[in-house]
Amino acid sequence: MPTPPPDPGIAATQSASPDRLTAHAQLVKMPRHEAVRALSHNRFDLLVIGGGITGTGVAREAALRGLRVALLERDDFAAGTSSRSSRLIHGGVRYLEHGHLGLVFEASRERRLLLALAPHLVRPLAFTWPVYRDARVPRWKLRAGLALYDALSLFRNVGRHRALDVAELLDAEPELDRNGLVGGARYWDAATDDTRLTLATALAAREAGAVVLNHADVTGGITENGALDGVVWCDTIDGRMHETHAGIVVNCTGPWSDTTAALTGLPAAHAVHGAVGAHVAVSRQRLGIRDAITITSPLDGRVMFVLPAGVHAIIGTTERPATSGPDEVRASGQEIAYLLRSVNMRFPHANLTRDDVISAWAGIRPLAASHTGDASNTGSASREHAIVPAANGLVNVTGGKLTTYRAMAIDVVDRATGRSASKGVTQRSRTEPLPGGDMISAEHTVHDATVAVHDTAVAERLAHAYGSRWRNVWSYAQRDVALRERLVDGLPYLYAEVAHAVEREAACTLADVLVRRTHVAFETRDHGVAAANRIAPLVGTLLGWSDAQREQALAAYAADVERIFSVDES
Repeated sequence: MPTPPPDPGIAATQSASPDRLTAHAQLVKMPRHEAVRALSHNRFDLLVIGGGITGTGVAREAALRGLRVALLERDDFAAGTSSRSSRLIHGGVRYLEHGHLGLVFEASRERRLLLALAPHLVRPLAFTWPVYRDARVPRWKLRAGLALYDALSLFRNVGRHRALDVAELLDAEPELDRNGLVGGARYWDAATDDTRLTLATALAAREAGAVVLNHADVTGGITENGALDGVVWCDTIDGRMHETHAGIVVNCTGPWSDTTAALTGLPAAHAVHGAVGAHVAVSRQRLGIRDAITITSPLDGRVMFVLPAGVHAIIGTTERPATSGPDEVRASGQEIAYLLRSVNMRFPHANLTRDDVISAWAGIRPLAASHTGDASNTGSASREHAIVPAANGLVNVTGGKLTTYRAMAIDVVDRATGRSASKGVTQRSRTEPLPGGDMISAEHTVHDATVAVHDTAVAERLAHAYGSRWRNVWSYAQRDVALRERLVDGLPYLYAEVAHAVEREAACTLADVLVRRTHVAFETRDHGVAAANRIAPLVGTLLGWSDAQREQALAAYAADVERIFSVDES
């Protein structure tokens, strides 16, 4: 086990200087080599391929049941779809129109559980829904839908919906367009940090006994007597090949599911249809929103969101069938124009242009082909998951959504093992908090962090990202005051988070730190390139990089953000 950092009570005795930013090379690193050895020298009951929210959820559920569990992720935890969502834990009010009542009921239950299991990462969020004259969703239909939404949550949501007249709407969100406004409503869902929720689930799986490893690329299957008995994989950090054997192999690679299945020797299939969703981030101040806003686009009536995210606002999402692979997907110029035009018509004072877009990104929602019917009509396709065992024994999981990942994990482990767990066993995933979730309250944790940090924005960041474990991060800053410096002016991320990410959260690359452990890449116009140059000496010292490897890491980071954030203008 790694040696923990110094006790948070130890006073800082060192002065800040650029050289001090590499001082933590003396601390013990995360034992990646031990995980590699365990994966190579042990046989497992269940092996999960894919470290997104589905895979980490399955690993946690299986480990909590006492199974010997391994997880391999090609890139980093949440590097795919799980880091490109709308960052919502929601019942799915949009799904009511398509009659997916069972999914809304399940999602409402899971939202309630996650608010309790991870109160630092899943927080109540009020939504205001304005209704305009001749809108596709009139007031009566909205009221009926939200009444059903409350009922499907068994009236146990944070709060029930409330109708708002025009004066109440403008009091809540004064920057809304007044022309044609006839009323609306307020209802409740929840916001999350999708990447940190996925990471917390991976850490929870590890703490329950699973061996989890990122940057481990599965390259083939191992077959014994016609049945899949494990996989061959490459540690992409050092290029070495390994084998891991397991009685059950579960494919949780989302949009990459068909490719992964083919690697294990199965014939090419099309079990997954992809739906691309794009988002943009702009200045929250430009829009003047107070809470989250649900609107129907004046352009086509699509339901979309304007979501608060610190000093930024996220606008999304679009939906179109995927025509390229998940590694190539990016937001298009047309999608950005659509999102900006839609919001400008509801917030006319904002007058947003492409120059106001801080970042734009897209992800592919994996939809089970059996649930989509017409692949071109992804909007009405069910977000329910499908579990399909293959001829060689590979268990393929497709579909599903972020909110319902825990329920999906229970179903996957039940089906994969061929037996349902007892209520007492599944109760563990319902009651054991995710790492950092054992707080008295979010407000209490923010208060404690503020007293220690003396910076409200940083304290809120530490409390909301790490929960009760925020002191683990702050202990780095107490040991070395240089690590109290912010990575970027105006954003609440500290150098201490960089050291913590590498030593406690398995970060191996600059993108692991700036795209996923923090959101620096999403919240800066250069997508964290300048920050990458600033943190490279610290990360390189912690990971033992040579000068040449540090330059390679910077080049790799530039390629990563180009792939994620560049805009398709075709």
